[in-house]
Amino acid sequence: MNFNTVGYCLRQGLKNICRNVKFSLASMATVAACIFLFCMFYSIVRNLDYVVRNVENNVGITVLFSEELSEEEIRKAGEEIGARPEVRELQFISAEEAWESFQRDYFAGREELAAGFEEDNPLAGSASYNILLWDIEEQDSFVQWLREIPGVRQVNYARSAVAILLRLNRVITLFSGLIISILLLVAVFLIANTITVAAEFRRSENEIMRMIGATNGMIRAPFVIEGTVIGLIGAGIPLAAVYVLYGRVLQDLTARFHMLSDVIRFLPREEVFPVMALVALLLGGGMGFAVSFFTIQKHLSV
Repeated sequence: MNFNTVGYCLRQGLKNICRNVKFSLASMATVAACIFLFCMFYSIVRNLDYVVRNVENNVGITVLFSEELSEEEIRKAGEEIGARPEVRELQFISAEEAWESFQRDYFAGREELAAGFEEDNPLAGSASYNILLWDIEEQDSFVQWLREIPGVRQVNYARSAVAILLRLNRVITLFSGLIISILLLVAVFLIANTITVAAEFRRSENEIMRMIGATNGMIRAPFVIEGTVIGLIGAGIPLAAVYVLYGRVLQDLTARFHMLSDVIRFLPREEVFPVMALVALLLGGGMGFAVSFFTIQKHLSV
């Protein structure tokens, strides 16, 4: 296929869009809605996953031991804990270190309040371990195991926050997949209907082209171009909108949660948009190409 033929097919494909402007706009709008929801849910799921990973890195489990246990026995229990495959990081905090940390956090600028405890550590017997896991989803089963260790007095961990994040991530992923699948089916129907109308409109022209020796590829190309362009435009419009909206929403969320910035962080647009844009364009353009290709195939026998 030479350059003139490619130019002819491209012009005819664009003319088909203009001839069936109502169907073309309806198809573009449906593809745009589908891609917009895909981008929105993709952004939410990526950021929720990022938050969960940050929780894994920053929110750990604290194990407190009975006061009757010696430091040697506690360290031996720590060796047993550290040998578990779930454990990514294990930090021992002695009673003296716990008291020093407490003073820094609560007596800063009021050191005289701690003067009465110089000879008596009020946190004696509070040696503990801080534990970070590789996978936060293993937290509940790991905590249950910790509580069965002899001498463990208490296990502290952010169960409710972790459970909510994991549950929310699963629900949004499933819900977004369902909604996007439904919209994809609607978009496929509308694009197929648009191509069918265009094929019927050009039935006589296709018959003449076939009589003068045009190949199936020559007849098919304008319709495939039409479907692909509809898909790409339908994907491009929501991508532009999401690019602007993501930046504004990110600024607002960062301002709202700045007090929790050590735990709740959001992905910058530059890390989310490239992959999202590539997938959205492939989804829109690929859907338009595939639907138009197989739809026009039925009309080539005319």
